[in-house]
Amino acid sequence: MMIDDDDFEPLPPRRPLFRRKRVLVPLGLLVAILAIFFALRTSDTDRDAMIAKYSGPAGAFVAGPAGQRIHYRDQGKRSGPAIILLHGSNSSLHTWEPLVQRLGANYRIVTLDLPGHGLTGGTPDKDYSADGMAAAVDVVAAKLGLDHFILGGNSMGGWVAWRYALAQPGRVDALLLLDASGMPLRKGEKAPESNVGFRILKYPFGRWLATQITPRALVEQSLRGSVERQAVVDDATVDRYWELLRFPGNREATVLRARMDREPAMAARVGDIKAPTLILFGDKDRVINPSAAQSFHERITGSEVVLLKNIGHLPMDEDPDATAAAITDFLTRRLVVPSPTDPGTR
Repeated sequence: MMIDDDDFEPLPPRRPLFRRKRVLVPLGLLVAILAIFFALRTSDTDRDAMIAKYSGPAGAFVAGPAGQRIHYRDQGKRSGPAIILLHGSNSSLHTWEPLVQRLGANYRIVTLDLPGHGLTGGTPDKDYSADGMAAAVDVVAAKLGLDHFILGGNSMGGWVAWRYALAQPGRVDALLLLDASGMPLRKGEKAPESNVGFRILKYPFGRWLATQITPRALVEQSLRGSVERQAVVDDATVDRYWELLRFPGNREATVLRARMDREPAMAARVGDIKAPTLILFGDKDRVINPSAAQSFHERITGSEVVLLKNIGHLPMDEDPDATAAAITDFLTRRLVVPSPTDPGTR
């Protein structure tokens, strides 16, 4: 049987529209994603505007040898024993103002924005290690003529404080560790839940995203995840954290710190600290396990521990009265300030 080609229907031509869809649909999705990205992208805040808003009459700046421009405040009783206080990650010197109000009648209180934070912002050397933070302390101390002082810190600032006490023991008259970081987990412990901001920084894409998109709602959620007493998180506080996080260089610094080796082996040396040491933790801390207080205490001979009930990661904000009272009691009993003729004084 002969089959004629005319018996078959010709195949329909491929539609140009179909070919266009294969290109246009993915392209449209990409454009939509880019549009959403640029709509959500948050820019840095204006440097001069932030300084005008947040430095205050007590604020000052000092230049460091590596090109740093360190923002600090020198407040309280000028003739009193000096206390230098170091804030935690993504915070600023403002977190210490409640203690300045309560301790300033008897102590000289020096606070500073560590490199990559607050109005100090990113530094040219991009050194956000413990040594880089300690260098900022030295710059401010030199400016104020402080050869020795009480040194305190919260969270990351506590980590810098005990590292400083190891590196320069002759300058630290007493050590105040408020929910300080740096201790390893105890046997059988799990890492704490932490806040959403720190969880995002664990992942490479999250770290990149953190330099581009910083929603105010995310900052508020992270802050609320750090405290037990939610009343301390008001609109002005959230605005301050959000705006200063976006101060030029601070978001990049946050990402660089997240990738940095925190040198956990240094915790084995904490027992070398000889300065009188107060370890103060909130018993509801969800960023650092409160049991870290016991780890510090076991390793630092003669240290004292205070656990504040129903307090989270920021005791100086959540219960400044109890925090100030504990510090005052400790320093009244334990502080021995070297005399000017003491050969250990530099």
